[in-house]
Amino acid sequence: MSPTVSLLPVTLTAAAAMVLTALVMVLTPGPNMMYLVSRSIGQGRRAGLVSLAGTGVGFVVYLLMANLGLAVVFVAVPWLFIGLKSAGVAYLAHLAWQALRPGGRGVFEVSDLPKDSPARLFSMGLITNLLNPKAAIMYLTLIPQFIDADRGHRFAQGMTLGTLQITVSMIVNASIIVAAGSVAQLFTRSPTWALWQRRVTGSLLGGVAIVLAREVPARARV
Repeated sequence: MSPTVSLLPVTLTAAAAMVLTALVMVLTPGPNMMYLVSRSIGQGRRAGLVSLAGTGVGFVVYLLMANLGLAVVFVAVPWLFIGLKSAGVAYLAHLAWQALRPGGRGVFEVSDLPKDSPARLFSMGLITNLLNPKAAIMYLTLIPQFIDADRGHRFAQGMTLGTLQITVSMIVNASIIVAAGSVAQLFTRSPTWALWQRRVTGSLLGGVAIVLAREVPARARV
């Protein structure tokens, strides 16, 4: 193995697996995507990007919690972690119902939203991500599986893997924000496309809620 590779906190295999996992997670519709798209369509790309900045800070909070030992709180008080995941799953189920119910609205369909200030956009992006069950499961359940205890430097490994996840999420979400307006116009001109988009999104949200609901009883690990 080359000296450059040996100096990396994680193996290239672990890094590639983390990037792939993060990509799958971010492309699955969830609270973050729903909020960012709605703000981008209702208030413009700048509002979407400000909201995304708040979302990014939420990821950093989870990253620090998982790697500075703060996750031990969830271990000591298991109902807190279970409650957080339960609230997130319930929110996903609510979003799925809003998309699938008669007269519902899809993620890319234009809706009238109040114009919020940059501070509120940022804070709502942060709160939405902190309540996102996918983020909790990613940092407290999935990422630890990619850490190689025999390699040592668990903190460096965790920070590196988390940084990869944040980078992938920010790039993908920024791309979605930029494209949201154009996609919304397409669905406005084509009600049939909007209907199918709503059905697909609602089904995916429902599926994710069911899958994550199975993880609710699992306790946090450090």
